[in-house]
Amino acid sequence: MVRERIPAQQVDVSILGAPLKFRNTRKAKNRFLKASMTEKLSTWDSEDLSRRGIPTQDLINVYDKWGHGGFGMILTGNVMVDPRNLESAGNPIICKENDSPQLRKAFSKLASISKEDGAFVVAQISHAGRQTPLAVNEHPYSCSDVQLVSEVVKTGKPIPLALDQIKTEVIDRFVYAAKVAYETGFDGVQLHAAHGYLLSQFLSPTTNKRTDRYGGSLHNRIRIIVEIFNAIRKEIPATTGFLVGIKTNSVEFQANGLTIEDAKEACSIMEIRPVFRETVVYVTGGFRTAIGMVQAIKSGVTDGIGLARPVTAEPDLPLKILRRCCFSAADTKINQDDFMMSFFASLAQMGQMARLPSSMVGNVSDGIADLSIRDEAENFKKCVGDYLPVMQKLIAENVPIYGAFPYNNLF
Repeated sequence: MVRERIPAQQVDVSILGAPLKFRNTRKAKNRFLKASMTEKLSTWDSEDLSRRGIPTQDLINVYDKWGHGGFGMILTGNVMVDPRNLESAGNPIICKENDSPQLRKAFSKLASISKEDGAFVVAQISHAGRQTPLAVNEHPYSCSDVQLVSEVVKTGKPIPLALDQIKTEVIDRFVYAAKVAYETGFDGVQLHAAHGYLLSQFLSPTTNKRTDRYGGSLHNRIRIIVEIFNAIRKEIPATTGFLVGIKTNSVEFQANGLTIEDAKEACSIMEIRPVFRETVVYVTGGFRTAIGMVQAIKSGVTDGIGLARPVTAEPDLPLKILRRCCFSAADTKINQDDFMMSFFASLAQMGQMARLPSSMVGNVSDGIADLSIRDEAENFKKCVGDYLPVMQKLIAENVPIYGAFPYNNLF
């Protein structure tokens, strides 16, 4: 039970419960999207690629909670397409190297439990490229050899993909992952072309220094995404009802990344509003009040509302808003501008969601740390502060870090 919520006025939320129709005539039951967050709750093996990336019961329990949370669509965290090029150890992975009856059974279970109350479930398929942690791969693939300099993650010098490898190591892997997702009951896939991952690396002139047909002009830099999309659609036609989307973000449209002119052209190529009016758009980030969500849809800015961190604190927030039980998210006492602290908060809360399936709790939010309580938040921050030196030591020693951040509630 959330003790304190962000102050918000009551509003007619009926538009948030309205179905959302896609081009292929399928309809999401409402406008809420559970946005993507890394979970790090799948299997990891430092040597055996076939034992990496299999969803665990813990991960399935997390999606069980969101599956009963009132979402119209549930988007997974990174499902990686290459077992050597990961966002993190503990990512779910779909690839030839780990494909097995065990893998397919786990993904089928994750998909079915997410859809139990009528939500669509979409796998976000991704390749980390140069953002692969050094502890996972010392020399990951990227479009060019521009190394990432970061205080958050320690990475190695990337190897530029050869022209033939763009097909064999990227396009074919995305297609393989999409086919397995389709065969295990997912309603679609989302190509992750944001947050600095491989497809984003191809898009941005700051990281794409290629001089072949995949570099230079925006049409060339975006070519790989178009080819992945077309290759997926060749294997899984739109007539199947299987959704194929793309995630982009504003970061690459800033500083030395894409220009405004590039952004407009990219919208046309990738069929993003307002160039193609039929495309369904979800916006994620910053939504905390029902009135803000309603206004965003009514103004035409977006068709759907993506929620991430607020629904690790409260997995059934959409259901509560649609039932008019509340009109805002928890008023967390964790500074949301502190990326590291809010990241650990979500990891800890997902770890608490993972402990039991929804059938064994009274409410899907039971047992989750209520960080709207100041004393709870202060205790949590202390625990994170105590852990950071441990984490830094592990990073320095190139030890992969994965799994939930363990936290025991005060209240």
